[in-house]
Amino acid sequence: MDDTHTAGAIRLARGVPLASAIDTSDAAAWTGLDLAVRELARTRPSALPDHAWATGRRFHRSWDGPLPTLNLVRREPDETELALALCHPDGRIREAALRRAALLPGPALRPLLPLVAIRCADWAEAVRDVAREVLRTALPAAGPDAVAVLSPVVLRVAARRYGEAALTLLEAGLRQVPAPVLDAVLVRDDRATRRLAHRIAVERRHLSPERFANAAATDPDVVIQDICADGAVAGTGPEAGDEVLLPLLRSRHSRVRAAGVTALRRAGRPEEAEAFLTDRSSLVRACARYVLRQYGVEAAPLYRALCAGESVPPAAPLGLAECGDRDDATALWGLTGHPHPGVRAHTVAGLRVLEASEVARLVPLLDDPSPRVVREAVAALAPWADRLPVAELRTRLGTEHPRHVRVGAYRLLTAHGGPDLREIAWSLIDDTEPKLRADSRALLRN
Repeated sequence: MDDTHTAGAIRLARGVPLASAIDTSDAAAWTGLDLAVRELARTRPSALPDHAWATGRRFHRSWDGPLPTLNLVRREPDETELALALCHPDGRIREAALRRAALLPGPALRPLLPLVAIRCADWAEAVRDVAREVLRTALPAAGPDAVAVLSPVVLRVAARRYGEAALTLLEAGLRQVPAPVLDAVLVRDDRATRRLAHRIAVERRHLSPERFANAAATDPDVVIQDICADGAVAGTGPEAGDEVLLPLLRSRHSRVRAAGVTALRRAGRPEEAEAFLTDRSSLVRACARYVLRQYGVEAAPLYRALCAGESVPPAAPLGLAECGDRDDATALWGLTGHPHPGVRAHTVAGLRVLEASEVARLVPLLDDPSPRVVREAVAALAPWADRLPVAELRTRLGTEHPRHVRVGAYRLLTAHGGPDLREIAWSLIDDTEPKLRADSRALLRN
């Protein structure tokens, strides 16, 4: 048990208000409090109140042990007692606490809602049923702060055996809450909460396409980027303007750019998709080709023209391979000597896509000064490792060669295998290059 959670439970038992006893903004603090109270009830029962109000009787100690009296307890439990009772190991006390909580006015119940949500996944069916009814009734009137604190707890509890019901209630509630409440949940620090809130926001068309587009372009969470990009695109039509499309098209995130390129079709602006045929992302390139195809424009001739031009965009050779045919391999081989390393790297990748790799012509590219080109050459040669000249690869392991050349050669030698591989690994076991040293030692351990 975390000492922090135990300390919070003890503070609560001493009458410290919930907001001061634990960090109410942390979902783990609520679930930790639930477990800590149960542990205290088992190991230090005297640290907790007896919850006599839950049974209607008060207990006192005599020489013969605890004896019940017939004095009814009239005092209502306060917030701290209810919170402790909601976490009590006795299901009858938890159920009684929920029924008392249901009678509280909204402002008094809201601080306890996270514990009510935890009880929605309780192992006892009677407790679960009452908790779900309390949560269902309280959610519509809960304010922004209460829902923002409650949501991460519900999502944490949703992973439990009976936790799905609370999540269903929360989702239904978020679809109906006033706009300020959803706004508060959208900006929570908890990642899962923000994802859920953005999904609901898209369903409700809570934000304008412009705001969705800006969120997609700037949010650091890739899932929220996708959600918001879909929300922006769903709200666009033939009248979509730059205020929606430009944030998507200029995003540094490929999936967001892809959504923007796809939106060009609905906006009736396919000519702008041509600029994305040479995007660094294969997804964006595919979307650009799709948009052009919908308007009767084939991308392959455009790629061929780009590859034959004086200034070849780096991704043009790979784009050609993605939509061209084996006959285009001739043009690509001519670009393996291009002065731009990006063009050379994408060209080798394109040859691999076209399945036009020729071992004899690719091996010299293992000496390319660009690490990107060598990586692509290694990837293209790996399937043909059994045909590679082992002596030439071993020569490239020499320390006079650049690091990327040596690492690439060792990768191919490993793929080739053979009786000399362990001898090669022994020769590199104390190499000055950490990558070669680690890989050779790993090989020798196996």
